Amino acid sequence: MLRKLCMSAGLLLIISVSVHAQDKVELFGGYSFERFGTSPGRNLNGWEVSGQYKIMSWLGAVADVDGHYALPSSPDTRTVTFMVGPQISFPSRISPFAHVLVGLAHARSTEFTDTSVASAVGGGIDLRLVPFVSWRVFQVDEVFTRVFGGTQNSARVSTGLMVRF
Repeated sequence: MLRKLCMSAGLLLIISVSVHAQDKVELFGGYSFERFGTSPGRNLNGWEVSGQYKIMSWLGAVADVDGHYALPSSPDTRTVTFMVGPQISFPSRISPFAHVLVGLAHARSTEFTDTSVASAVGGGIDLRLVPFVSWRVFQVDEVFTRVFGGTQNSARVSTGLMVRF
């Protein structure tokens, strides 16, 4: 009897810890389009991956990585950014969010390669499809970089799937 009681208490503890840990981590991956702000501007296609750890139901810490490419065009242009920062969201079936990110950008053209500080301000809307999967309907960011001796204000638009753990 005592053994069954201890096993039941242990099982209840494990279930309560796992329920408490649900929805703490969100992973997003998808397609991304960037209008790279050089003169003249360049249209770049690519990908974006981000992970968020929820500190509270409405506040999280985000790490964001993206890559954009203008292949097979000439001149060849490629950008990669890695940024981190806080994200505020309003959890519901349709969940708007906003974030401010800072980090590094690396850009390469046919003739030059450069790395600089990067930042982004933006947000979007997630639509819950099933309990642990959402569709990031859109994410729009203004990305600021300083590569190739100038300042770039680039528009980035992304969409894809997000999984919660």
